[in-house]
Amino acid sequence: MLLKDITNFLESIAPTIYQEEYDNTGLIIGSFDKKVDSALICLDCTEDVIDEAICTKTNLIIAHHPIIFKGIKKLNNKNYVERIISKAIRNEISIYAIHTNLDNIFDGVNKKIAERLGLINGQILFPKNHLLKKLITFSPRNHTNQIRQALFDVGAGKIGNYDQCSFNTSGTGTFRGNAYSNPFIGSKGVQQNESEDKIEVIYPIAIENNILNALFKVHPYETIAYDIIPLDNHHPYVGSGFVGDLPNEMETLECLKMIKKNMATSVIKHTGFHKSKIKKIAICGGSGSFLLSKAIEVGADLFLSADFKYHEFFDADKRITIADIGHYESEQFTQDYLLEIITKKFPNFATRLTSYNTNPVKYLV
Repeated sequence: MLLKDITNFLESIAPTIYQEEYDNTGLIIGSFDKKVDSALICLDCTEDVIDEAICTKTNLIIAHHPIIFKGIKKLNNKNYVERIISKAIRNEISIYAIHTNLDNIFDGVNKKIAERLGLINGQILFPKNHLLKKLITFSPRNHTNQIRQALFDVGAGKIGNYDQCSFNTSGTGTFRGNAYSNPFIGSKGVQQNESEDKIEVIYPIAIENNILNALFKVHPYETIAYDIIPLDNHHPYVGSGFVGDLPNEMETLECLKMIKKNMATSVIKHTGFHKSKIKKIAICGGSGSFLLSKAIEVGADLFLSADFKYHEFFDADKRITIADIGHYESEQFTQDYLLEIITKKFPNFATRLTSYNTNPVKYLV
């Protein structure tokens, strides 16, 4: 298949517009029109992973972390990043990264951690704003249902746990076509008064092209009147971190032991046990210290994440228990999630996990 078949699918689940500003999600090396025969999934695209792809004749690597974060001015193999890029290009191996956009969707990295811990009542910890817009358009009355349904069919009108949401008002529209017009209703040069419905729907900006294409396809007017309004509302299903409840309270020590087992980690760095019981758990796979204050704000008893600095543990301020399980350890099951969704969508495409543990951090226990 073509590489764009896979990338379009992945970006329909985790649009690149949802990535953080510092990130470099998307196609790092390769061409969207290139044919790909198989894919190797990893958390980090290391030199071992590149060599594995060469040995197995795999021409696509799908990584969680981008191999390139900053600009590269030279390629002279002086470090591992340049060596990986050079080797990938020489061997015609494409590299695709799906990073913070996958972190930030509801059914992404953090929800998968929550599922491993058995959490219920899950929701985004810190929803993002500026990701929603409102479309307002005007329809001749006998076309309203068709236009509204076409917008619903491509994803407009979803608010929280509800879909097909819209607001509709009726009124009279006026228009007059010039000599070059071809009016659907009325005649050139004559003002037309038409009974119309005003349709208002909310949609995520990631699907704006689909929304407008649907509108233009079904609306009968030669020139369509519509407004697009940016919204400051939080998007309930896109944002940083995740929070949920244990089905039953657990003693703090027992909860940490459960996390250690279910997350397959050999060590957990943690603060003191500031609460004797754990019920609400906040989560952020990878580096999540920036969400500590939010975890405290929502009343979480424990915050599971990674990469806390020494002084940041003090910021728990005896109000929450921090459990730092390691960056790789918190995100390792992202590989399994990617394998699951890709093989489900493309069952005849050869996709497998790397055989290498790419964690650069080792522990002496």
